[in-house]
Amino acid sequence: MTTSSAPPPLPAAATRGDCANCGTPLLGEHCYACGQPVKGLVRHFSSLVGDVLDSVFEWDSRTPRTLWPLLARPGYLSLEYFAGRRIRYVSPFRLFFFIAIVTFFIGKLVISFGNENPVQLGGDSAIETARSVAEVETARDRALAELAAERAELAPKIAAAEDDARVPNVGTITGLRTADAALQAAETAIRAQADERIAAFRTAEETGGPPPVPRVNRLTFGPDDWDPVTNPIVVGWLPGFANDWLNRQVGRAEKNVQRLQEDPDLLKDSLLGAVPSTLFVLLPLFALMLKIAYVFKRRLYMEHLIVALHSHAFMCLALLLVFVAMALERWLAPDGGGIGIVFKVLEAALWTWMPIYLLLMQKRVYRQGWTMTLIKYGVIGLSYSILLSLGAAFTTVASVVWL
Repeated sequence: MTTSSAPPPLPAAATRGDCANCGTPLLGEHCYACGQPVKGLVRHFSSLVGDVLDSVFEWDSRTPRTLWPLLARPGYLSLEYFAGRRIRYVSPFRLFFFIAIVTFFIGKLVISFGNENPVQLGGDSAIETARSVAEVETARDRALAELAAERAELAPKIAAAEDDARVPNVGTITGLRTADAALQAAETAIRAQADERIAAFRTAEETGGPPPVPRVNRLTFGPDDWDPVTNPIVVGWLPGFANDWLNRQVGRAEKNVQRLQEDPDLLKDSLLGAVPSTLFVLLPLFALMLKIAYVFKRRLYMEHLIVALHSHAFMCLALLLVFVAMALERWLAPDGGGIGIVFKVLEAALWTWMPIYLLLMQKRVYRQGWTMTLIKYGVIGLSYSILLSLGAAFTTVASVVWL
């Protein structure tokens, strides 16, 4: 006679204590009864930093597994995501967000106009922007010296053309004389402009009134310069408060133009700070372009958005490496040489790899023939470039206003 023995009891699940909030035994990182997390803020700071990096940026072992294929394997991350292998990589949105922020932050530190000022946002001369008689005279003398140097270079050409009896060229002689006459007229105009400006300063000194306001990059709407009182912007179909707001922004922009000419890095910082938000706005449009281009592939819009996120993340990562190479070049090879050539080649390789990568990515993800891929790549690239140009123009105007 056999007797059935009961199966051995299962081992009790290991608990992590009781929930401090409701007293329920804990079986994981959160209480299954009330939802309170096990970890609070009262612990080592290094642990908190690790949690922040993991929660916000997913900065752990997934990061190196993500960055290398993002840079070197076009389309790999998108195909892995579509295949369901997602946990081993940083999520597309966090990847793009983190790299974009870091890229343009580093760009602010690396890019600088230095002592040169390539930002010229108006045609006003140094005479018009001078703040004293001495500054007017200095600007006048400098401008006249430049014109005199140009006339000195032009004089022997005129003499040679007039003395060349073998091959007379009336057109050349006339053009040279016209250029010389234009330089003389410019000298006369500069002297008159300087005299007028000096007279305004001296009149202010004699009468005890305020010095004349520098004429700095006045914005013009219609025949006259913009003025909030005498010549404001008035859009007929807008209500009064909207026109008032518009004129306030124009006033801010006019003041900021002078700041940009004094410190052009302000414009650079504003633009690089605004580019990430511009990309966030344009990214869904890029995904929509892919959806339209590959409408017969019957892919969901979110799949195209994943491709857009990965492609934008790659562009930001490549641009980040360009900025890093520029910084290392300035540090390790300020005078050029062999090391400088290495960095130049690296930068050129990164710029060349960007369009090639995007083409290969589009080919591998959507799996169409080369002819259709090249056509769609060209159309999407051109359309998106136009959108980027418009976005950059809007960003530039907004940066000037909101400095």
